[in-house]
Amino acid sequence: MNPFNMSESMQKNFNSFMSPFNMSESMQKNFNSFMSPFNMSESMQKVLDSFIKPSDMQESFKMTFNSFINPAFIPTPLEKISAIYEDGYDYMIDAAQRSTLFLDILRKRGNGYLEHLHQGQPPVLVFDYEVISDGRKREKPVNYQLVRIVGFKPEAHITTPPKDKPIAPNKRPIVVMDPRAGHGPGIGGSKMDSQIGVAMRAGYPVYFMMFFTEPMRGQTIADVQQCQVHFLEEVFRLHPNAPKPAIIGNCQAGWAASLVAADRPDVTGPLVLNGSPLSYWGGVKGGHPMRYRGGLFGGSWLSSLSSDLGNGKFDGAQLVEGFEGLNPANTLWSKLYNVYSKVDTEEQRFLDFEKWWGGFFLLSREEIHFIVSHLFISDKLQQGFLKLHEDRYINLKNFKSPILVFASKGDNITPPQQALNWIPRVYKTTEEIKKFGQVIIYMLHDDVGHLGIFVSSKVNQKEHKEIIGCVEAIEFLSPGLYEMVIQEAPSQPWLQDHGVKFIERDIKDITDMDDGEEEEEAFQSVSSISSFNDKMYQDFLSPWVRMFSSEFSAEIIRQMHPLRVERYIYSDMNPMMRPIKSLVNIVKAGRFQAKKDNAFTKMEKHISDMIVDTLDLYRETRDNLLETMFYSMYGNNWSKSLFFNPESQSEERDLAIKKKKTELFEEIQTQFWHTAMKKGGFEEAIIRIIVAVTKADSIMGMSHYGAAEAYIRTDERFKKIKFEKLKNMIREQSAIMEKDKELALATLADLLPDKEDRITAVEFANAIANADDNLNPKEISVLKTIETVLLKDVFSFPSVKKDEEPVVDNKDDNTVSVKKDEQTVVVKKDDNTVNVKKDEQTVVVKKNDKAVSVNKDENLASVKKK
Repeated sequence: MNPFNMSESMQKNFNSFMSPFNMSESMQKNFNSFMSPFNMSESMQKVLDSFIKPSDMQESFKMTFNSFINPAFIPTPLEKISAIYEDGYDYMIDAAQRSTLFLDILRKRGNGYLEHLHQGQPPVLVFDYEVISDGRKREKPVNYQLVRIVGFKPEAHITTPPKDKPIAPNKRPIVVMDPRAGHGPGIGGSKMDSQIGVAMRAGYPVYFMMFFTEPMRGQTIADVQQCQVHFLEEVFRLHPNAPKPAIIGNCQAGWAASLVAADRPDVTGPLVLNGSPLSYWGGVKGGHPMRYRGGLFGGSWLSSLSSDLGNGKFDGAQLVEGFEGLNPANTLWSKLYNVYSKVDTEEQRFLDFEKWWGGFFLLSREEIHFIVSHLFISDKLQQGFLKLHEDRYINLKNFKSPILVFASKGDNITPPQQALNWIPRVYKTTEEIKKFGQVIIYMLHDDVGHLGIFVSSKVNQKEHKEIIGCVEAIEFLSPGLYEMVIQEAPSQPWLQDHGVKFIERDIKDITDMDDGEEEEEAFQSVSSISSFNDKMYQDFLSPWVRMFSSEFSAEIIRQMHPLRVERYIYSDMNPMMRPIKSLVNIVKAGRFQAKKDNAFTKMEKHISDMIVDTLDLYRETRDNLLETMFYSMYGNNWSKSLFFNPESQSEERDLAIKKKKTELFEEIQTQFWHTAMKKGGFEEAIIRIIVAVTKADSIMGMSHYGAAEAYIRTDERFKKIKFEKLKNMIREQSAIMEKDKELALATLADLLPDKEDRITAVEFANAIANADDNLNPKEISVLKTIETVLLKDVFSFPSVKKDEEPVVDNKDDNTVSVKKDEQTVVVKKDDNTVNVKKDEQTVVVKKNDKAVSVNKDENLASVKKK
């Protein structure tokens, strides 16, 4: 019977395929050996061989996908159209092997988790370290230690520096702080290309603040903060001739470092905050759902309940579970499928990361209650209401050292709004940032996720390498708000680096990223409701829960957490996983991988994409629903009026919150600007020139800093100036330039009476401007002004004759019409400056009691005033 009207030969091949009893001899032999489980010697070996090495397939077993779907349409011979069956056979072998190897990786993850627990969950560092100070021995003990990184571990195959000799003791120390937000320490140094590795290669002494799994009984955030202050004092003691240590804070450690720097700015140098939330209400509608969760669960009472059930300890696994819930597609599928699909190459990376991700650490009841109540729900830090100690508040305006904030648009845990919104909330305007002498820098990544900000090797090799490379330069930026931009091209053609520029920005550049303060009004209602609910829980339910809780019951609850169970169940604790260990060696010995263009492999990837899309759709639907519920509950006028929080609406309170103005601005406010601008000598003039040239186009590049640093290091007069005094000089000269740029440049001559110094200063100004090999018109204008002011008494220029003096006609209080050589010049004047527009060119006229000097067409003319 031939229902498909096949040719005779095609029918024969079709029949041989459909009938296992009409197979070729070799194929029948393989089929029999596969179907006979009792022949376990030679036949089983052949089965394994055919499973591992399917190179002996018969060509007659092949068919194309088209013939499989529509066998009536067979456009090519059978041996060419049977590829689909070869792909299917290859895929089945590859998939079976990958499944075995994948299960073995999960088994290793579970065993690694148990081994890590047995070791006490030490930090996942690939570096050797020595303990400098132990917080557990303090009067108020905390579970923190300060360690010094002394080199790479031997297995890293990198030469280890001597343990008793820091890399560069007089260089600024760098202190890395990792997040204590459910996980353990060490992610900032978990591989060679990490923050610690980059800093060590740059020659910096590196310190690390680590912590232990169990908190000390009753330890508070205030106790931890005081311990961290003590650690920084210890670092400063070990490096007395170095500048104050720079702090790198990742995620939670970023706001922890901010608490230290705002409370004790005398012990902290520059702050680098990576993915660190300081504005907990920040975000945009439709994009950042994590901030709604506290309100939807009624506030902080739930964290108090969890701590009571944990016998006074909060399980960090609950925080990790919350992070994983943000992206179910990645948690439930993509992360594991990526390992399954790349099982031959992803094993070590996956196990290294899971060792940290699966290290669940605990917080004390007091710590988690403070974090949830005062930071995440009440957002008191950016508002200036956070009272860490009984006698003082934490005010972010107390920052003295530069702050560099690194955020990413792809971060769904700490979006840019939560990382940056504190700046306009605290300072209001860019002018206020400058008024307080503060330098704030931000850098935005386009797509990297939250963990990638401080884990990704690519980010460490580029962003963090450049951040650490400019940690000295940012100390010498003029006060203001900047964006750090890393270019793909090197700073110089012969260098293997990235060009870095600091571009001046305005507060509006940050506020434009957000929906506005009105959108955050609903969170004020949440804060009030949360306080009420937590009070009710503490008074009526908490005593009962604590009475029935014990360390035994708390440990049972912790061990039954799903994130722990999924590690136990795939470890050697499970007897069913033991055969995998034996089978994996056989699979590795004959590993076969299907081709990339295998039809079934492509189908697998399409199905994977479909699963991801489905889970993403679920996430978006869920997030939109939660957001709608949140604003329906707390964003209506009834909730806002009923749960109005007057504290959040008040202006800056007088209770030690108001920032005392710096000595610099107090001095400037009590003096005439003329006196301040003429005060100083050669050093002040050089600093003023640096500020003027680098701020000419509102962009400072690292090449500018390099040229300035090279000169300052070689000049004997600058060698005598201490670091802190040099920083104050930069702030002072920046304030002077901000007040009146033209007058500040005109008074340079008063600071440089010596002719040789003036020539040196002009040469230096040109060197700074040409450092990046790109002079722009604004820089040229500043250079011409400097040359005119400083060289007018050094070189001779033609003067205007007395009989050619212009006739001045006062029109009104502010405008003068000057008629000279039948040309009219319109002059706009104020107290000290006259701007002259002539022949479509603008010349600047500086006047004092008698003399007026005019810079025109690169020639200097001296004009006597009537």
